[in-house]
Amino acid sequence: MDKPVEKPHEAMASLLAEDLTAVNALIRERMASRHAPRIPEVTAHLVEAGGKRIRPMLTLAAARMCGYDGPYHVHLAATVEFIHTATLLHDDVVDESAQRRGRPTANLLWDNKSSVLVGDYLFARAFQLMVEPGHLRVLEILSDAAATIAEGEVLQLTAAQDIKTTEDTYLQVVRGKTAALFSAATEAGGEIASATPEQIKALYDYGDALGIAFQMADDLLDWMGDAAQTGKNVGDDFRERKLTLPLIRAIAAADDEERAFWTRTIEKGRQTEDDLATARALLDKHDALGSTRATALGWADRAKAALTLLPDHILNTHLSDLADYVVARLR
Repeated sequence: MDKPVEKPHEAMASLLAEDLTAVNALIRERMASRHAPRIPEVTAHLVEAGGKRIRPMLTLAAARMCGYDGPYHVHLAATVEFIHTATLLHDDVVDESAQRRGRPTANLLWDNKSSVLVGDYLFARAFQLMVEPGHLRVLEILSDAAATIAEGEVLQLTAAQDIKTTEDTYLQVVRGKTAALFSAATEAGGEIASATPEQIKALYDYGDALGIAFQMADDLLDWMGDAAQTGKNVGDDFRERKLTLPLIRAIAAADDEERAFWTRTIEKGRQTEDDLATARALLDKHDALGSTRATALGWADRAKAALTLLPDHILNTHLSDLADYVVARLR
């Protein structure tokens, strides 16, 4: 029987195993609370739910690839994971989600107040961690990312159910809610390693493009994915009236009758059982899925192109493979 092909993030995890062990130990240490036992309970539920740790691995990989041999890439990787976990806790409250990574969400198991407050605690812990290396530029990168993430979430909220939402606004939302932490993770790793300005810019560009490709692929898989693999039912974004790129492109090409359909289903939220099939037919009519797929693949190629400016290292190869992996189901 053939051995299963190792996935890029698994290969990176093997190569960075010692660093990841240190990151996980630091996360467990810093998510503790002497006075509020609910904090580690809620945090552990999400942190230990089987996530791939891709974002902290990006920080570790960037630092190692650029020759770093100190201890503080571990602090920065844990910072990135804390920021990510905090945003997930807040997102599940905002989205009224009931499931995350195949498990009940924290807000469902506990309550919204606990999720929001524990998320706030993790943000505070993240800022404590990012200060410890004593590197002002790294602090600037990660604190800017935290602000950008919050800004992106608010922009998404204000643009929700507005069929006039443009591709520029969509990209701004994606950069905020997803790509900002990817690019901060890689850029911070380069900074702590004292990489050259050109290398740090390349690391930022890689993370930014990877994050955009990742989110576009996720938006596409909402229409064409396997619920068992994605954890989402096909058409969930439509039912939740989210303006993702396929919908934005179909609406932009709509005639008057089609626009009336989108106004009723997205803006006014009056949907029937047959509307999902109609929406999918309109996406197919205007090749919205095909064009989004091409755009996502283009961003993955941009990520790989940025890596050509970085050191020749086995981690460089794994990062390139990761860019292919996030869009692999679209090829």
